Amino acid sequence: MTLQGQIVDISNKRIFKGEITIENGKITSISEKDHNINHYILPGFIDAHIHIESSMLVPSEFARLAVKHGTVATVSDPHEIANVLGVEGVEFMIENGKKVPFKFNFGAPSCVPATSFESAGAIIDSEGINKLLQNPDIKYLAEMMNYPGVLFDDDEVMKKIALAKHYNKPIDGHAPGILGDDITKYINAGISTDHECFTFEEGLEKLQKGMKILVREGSAAKNFEALIDLLPEHFENMMFCSDDKHPDDLLLNHINKLCARAVAKNMDVFKVLQAACINPVKHYNLDVGLLNEGDAADCIVVEDLIDFNAIQTYINGELVFDEGQSLIKSVNFELLNNFNTEKKSVLDFRFDASAEKIRVIEALEGQLVTNEIIADSLIEDGNLVSNIQNDILKMTVVNRYQNQKPAIAFIKNFGLKEGAIASSVGHDSHNIIAVGVSDEAICKAVNLIIEHKGGICAVSNSEENIIPLPVAGIISDQDGETVGIKYAELDAMAKRLGSTLHAPYMTLSFMALLVIPSLKLSDKGLFNGTTFKFTSLEVK
Repeated sequence: MTLQGQIVDISNKRIFKGEITIENGKITSISEKDHNINHYILPGFIDAHIHIESSMLVPSEFARLAVKHGTVATVSDPHEIANVLGVEGVEFMIENGKKVPFKFNFGAPSCVPATSFESAGAIIDSEGINKLLQNPDIKYLAEMMNYPGVLFDDDEVMKKIALAKHYNKPIDGHAPGILGDDITKYINAGISTDHECFTFEEGLEKLQKGMKILVREGSAAKNFEALIDLLPEHFENMMFCSDDKHPDDLLLNHINKLCARAVAKNMDVFKVLQAACINPVKHYNLDVGLLNEGDAADCIVVEDLIDFNAIQTYINGELVFDEGQSLIKSVNFELLNNFNTEKKSVLDFRFDASAEKIRVIEALEGQLVTNEIIADSLIEDGNLVSNIQNDILKMTVVNRYQNQKPAIAFIKNFGLKEGAIASSVGHDSHNIIAVGVSDEAICKAVNLIIEHKGGICAVSNSEENIIPLPVAGIISDQDGETVGIKYAELDAMAKRLGSTLHAPYMTLSFMALLVIPSLKLSDKGLFNGTTFKFTSLEVK
C-alpha cells in the first residue's frame, strides 16, 4: 500500500511532496515524489493523559470516536474504574481495548482509594501495584494524586513509587498549585509530569525544575489559555491532553482541536505537532509509529495544517477512519458493577441546624478547584434548605457501596431553579452526587440513580431523564454516538432547569474530588482540601 501527500517531517521541520510505502503494518519507505495531492500526512495524535471512563464509554467505543479526529493512541489512567472494581476493573479496560485497532496505553492507578476520607469500592495497595506493573500492558504509574503522601514520605506511597522505578516505568504527577520546596521534593521523588497547573508561572517553575507539563483541555477543566504561551520555548517538554472528556465533546473534536487553537495563535506548527504527536511516545516509550521508516504505520491524513480535520486515520497500516466513517466495529463485552445501596427517603436529606452562617462550596467555571465562601443559612422548620434566590443549593454525596446516611453540603454557581441533577460519576470514589432545589427533588434524582445501579440524570417537577451506566456505575454499554447524543440531551435539560455551567455534569462529578482544593464533599462529610481535614458545614 502507498500513501501520497504533503509529508510532514516534524523532527526536521520540513514538509515535502512524497510517497509512503506500507507493508505488514510497517512503513518500509518514505520518498520524495512529485504529485498534485495537497493533503498532509503526519503522525497520529496522542492524548497524553485521559481517563477513558469519563467519556462514559468502554475503550472500544472510545476508539471508534477518537479515530475520527486523528487520534491513534492514548495514555490512559484507569483509576476511575479501579476505585469501583480494583485490579479487575483495570484488567477489564485492557482486555476491552485490545479488541479494536487502537493503541491504548494504561497505567497502574496509584491512588485507590484516592484518600482515606471517602468510601471507595476497592483498594489497590503496593502489592496490587507490584502485580500491575509486572504486566507489559501497564506502561507507567498513573498520577500520584496523594501529593501530601509524597511530601510527608508516606510508606505506602513511597513503596509504589519505588516499584515504578524498579520496573523502569514513568511516574505521572498531580500537583495542583504545589510550588517552591514542595514541588522540588515532589519532583525529586521521581515524578515526571503534571497536568494540573493553574497558571503560566506555575507551569514555568515546574518546567524549569525538570517536569513535563501537559496542556489540558477537557470538558470541565481547561488550562490551555493559561499554559499555551509556554509552548514556543518549552515545546520539547510539553504535551496535550484531555484528562476528562464527555461523549458529546468527543463527537466534535479531540487533540486536533488543541493543535488548531495553538496554530491560530501563530505558533510554529512543528512545535505544536511535537507536543501532540512525538513527545508522548518518547516520554512513555510507547509502541506508536512516528512516521519514520521501520515504524508502525500509525499516521493520519488531514485536510490542512490549520484545522487539522482528519480525512483518514491508519493504525498499524489498517485504515480505521475514512472520509467521515469510523471503520472500527463495536464489540461485545461483559457488564461488571459494584452497587449496593438501597433507595433513600426525603428525610435522609434533612440537615437539622440553627447556625446563621454556613460554609459553601463555590464551583468555578472550567476549573476543578473550588473556593470556600461563607453565606447566610436558610432554615425552614429547623432544616437547612436550598436558597434558590441566592443560588446556594443543597448538595449530597451518597455512599453507593453500602447503606449510610447521605452527606450534606451547599454549593454555589449551579444555578438550578427547578428539580435536581445527579450522577454516580463522582471522582474519584464514584459515590452518588446530586444537587437540587429541594430535598424532594434531590431524593428523586438519587433514587433514579440507585434504581438503575448507576447513571447520570436530571429530574424536574414533570420529567425524568437518565443515561444508565451499568458498567461499574460509570460507563454505558451503548455505542459512542448514542451516548453522545443522549448526553447532549441531558446536558440541555440541566440547562433548562437553570444551570449556567458549560458542563454541569462534568463539574458536578468533580465536587467530591478531595485532592483538589479547597472545599469538597465526600460521602463522609465536608472536606477542606487545603488543610486535608474535614470541616463543619455550620459556622458558629
